[in-house]
Amino acid sequence: MTKGDKRQMQKANPGFGIFFVTYVGALIYFLDKADGFGQTLLAFLQAAVWPAYVVNHVLTMLRV
Repeated sequence: MTKGDKRQMQKANPGFGIFFVTYVGALIYFLDKADGFGQTLLAFLQAAVWPAYVVNHVLTMLRV
């Protein structure tokens, strides 16, 4: 690595910020409904994969 490479900063990815905010919002939603340790762990998983359920539901409604 050269001296100039160390000073160069990476630009932030705005898509990650949007993903993070939606993940936190979904996590709060699912944690609010959780009642116990097992459901709390499930809430973290649901917060990560809920977009797949939305896409699946939309495609089912469109009969694709």
